[in-house]
Amino acid sequence: MTPQDASDANDNRWSDLDRPPLNATALRKALVRDGSLWSGIDVVARTGSTNSDLVALATGGKAAEGAVLVAEEQNAGRGRLDRRWTAPARSGLFFSVLLKPAGVPVARWGWLPLLTGVAVATALSRAADVDTALKWPNDLLVTVDGAERKTGGILAERAGTDAVVVGIGINVTLRADELPVPGAGSLALAGAATTDRDTVLRAVLRSLAEWYERWRAVGGDPVASGLQEAYAAGCATLGRVVRAELPGGRSISGEAVAVDGDGRLVLATEEGVQEPVGAGDIVHLRAG
Repeated sequence: MTPQDASDANDNRWSDLDRPPLNATALRKALVRDGSLWSGIDVVARTGSTNSDLVALATGGKAAEGAVLVAEEQNAGRGRLDRRWTAPARSGLFFSVLLKPAGVPVARWGWLPLLTGVAVATALSRAADVDTALKWPNDLLVTVDGAERKTGGILAERAGTDAVVVGIGINVTLRADELPVPGAGSLALAGAATTDRDTVLRAVLRSLAEWYERWRAVGGDPVASGLQEAYAAGCATLGRVVRAELPGGRSISGEAVAVDGDGRLVLATEEGVQEPVGAGDIVHLRAG
């Protein structure tokens, strides 16, 4: 699907006064400058998936590192395991960024979704005064009425041989009657100090640039960059008994005891074995 530029959608830009459109000009002025990671910011009214669009642009040589593509509405947004992500127009932030981590061994690129989680959680704490926890490997959790709820997710995809597109979805003003599933949440439902999407997006992109440049400067070393420590400190999965549903239909259960140097979740099983999990769906069973 071809993205529709936001400037071409004046018929419905102000259809919901509680959810004003993003100000693309102001975002570019604030974030796209000499020495900045961000090379361009495009805001479109709607598209299927910002990740799919940006991967296509990158592989076609039509996007530089630091390109940011934001959609006011997605109708084919994707999460891990090809799950669909849908939400009302302008109720959240749905965007993708193009990163080219030259100088970082490909074996360390798996840290990018975890790095993004740390950056987003940091930004939401600063800008919206919302404590955000990380569920390994890519979920963003907030507390709503005393319960953990998923308010966002992250999806990283290779774009050719030298680039990664990282997609981020954050529910911002979603109301209780709009939640797609019972376990979902939003910044508004978590009592955010602000739900101004321009403010939140600026904070997220600044935090992401800060963490990415720190990580890249040390060749992607998760220890030297402080990333491994920061992720562990904010990870709600650690210390819990969980079930890991692995590719191929196998599952294992155990206490999540660490995130190792490769970004894998380490489970201590009842058999006394510590088993690293590099990919899979994690179900929190109970607190440790």
